[in-house]
Amino acid sequence: MIGSKTVVNPSYSEENSSYELRQAVRRHGIVRTWIEYLIAASVLRGATMLPRRLALRFGNGVSRLVWHLLPRLRRYAMINLRLAFPELSESEREQIARGSYRSLGRLLAEISQFPRLNPQNIGELVVYDGLEHYLAALATGRGVIFLTGHIGAWELSVYAHSVHGYPSSFLARRIDNPLIERIAERYRTMYGNRSIDKQHGVREVIRTLKSGGVVGILADLNALRDEGVFCDFFGTPASTTIGVATLALRTDAVVLPGYLTWDESSGRHTLHFEPPVETIRTGDRETDVQTNTARYTRILEGIIRRHPDQWLWIHRRWRTRPVGEPDIY
Repeated sequence: MIGSKTVVNPSYSEENSSYELRQAVRRHGIVRTWIEYLIAASVLRGATMLPRRLALRFGNGVSRLVWHLLPRLRRYAMINLRLAFPELSESEREQIARGSYRSLGRLLAEISQFPRLNPQNIGELVVYDGLEHYLAALATGRGVIFLTGHIGAWELSVYAHSVHGYPSSFLARRIDNPLIERIAERYRTMYGNRSIDKQHGVREVIRTLKSGGVVGILADLNALRDEGVFCDFFGTPASTTIGVATLALRTDAVVLPGYLTWDESSGRHTLHFEPPVETIRTGDRETDVQTNTARYTRILEGIIRRHPDQWLWIHRRWRTRPVGEPDIY
C-alpha cells in the first residue's frame, strides 16, 4: 500500500498541474500566450548564452530600445520624477529616468545568468553590507519580514541570498502568462527559495513567519484603495500596502529592511540589511497599521533617495488617489 501511494500521488499531482496549466493558457489566450512566451524565452535564452559581460551589454541595449519604443512608460517615469524631485531640472530628472531603464536592463541580464551562479562564485557578484542584522533577526525565532522594494536588480537580492545559503519565501504576484510564470518560478527557486501567491497566500505567510521563517515583501508599489492606506511618499500621499504592518502586528515577526544596489566602479551588487524596525503597538489596530506603514514608507523613500537611478520609476506609484483628487497620470 505504501508503495502504491508513492507511485500514485506524484502522477496525480503532475496530471493535476498539467491540467491547471492548460486551463490557464486557455484563459490567457492560446495564441497570445505562445507569442509572449516565445519572445520572452528567446530573449532570456539569448542572454543566457552570453558571458555576463556581454549579457550586461545586451540588457543595456534592450533598455535603450524600450526607452524609445514605449513612450507611455517614459511619460510615467517623468511624471513621477517631477512629483518626487521638483527641485531638479528636467534634464536631471531625465538622467535619473535613463539610469532607471539601465537598471532594468541590468536586472534582465542578471536573471539570465542565474543558472551559472553557485556558492563558489556568488561572492564575486553579490557582497553583503549588514548581514549581522539579518542573522540577529533570524536568531530571535520570531520570523523575519524582509521589507524591500523594486530597487536595483531586486530579483537577484533574494536569489543571491539563497545561493549564499539563506533561502527564504517571498510574496509574488503570479505573471498573467502561465508559461512565462513557469520560467520565472524555475529561475527563482533554484536554491531553495519558495514563492507564495500574493493573492491567495496569507495563511501560508503567517504559518511561515510563526515557524520562524523569512518572507520577503515588496512594499513600494501602488495599492488599491481597499488594500492600502495613504502615506506621505516624496511629499505626495500614496496608497501603500498594509500587508507588512498587518503581518508584523499579527505574528510579532521582525521587520528588517533589505535591498540590493549596483556599484558601477566594482561591477558588483551589494545586498544591504539595515537594523530592524520596531513595531509600534498602541492597542488601536487602525492607528498601528497607519503608523507602522508610514514608517516603512519613509524608510523605502530614504533608500530610493540614496539610489534614485535604481528604482522603478515607470510604475504608476501615485495611481490610487484620495477621494476627490484627479488622476495624476
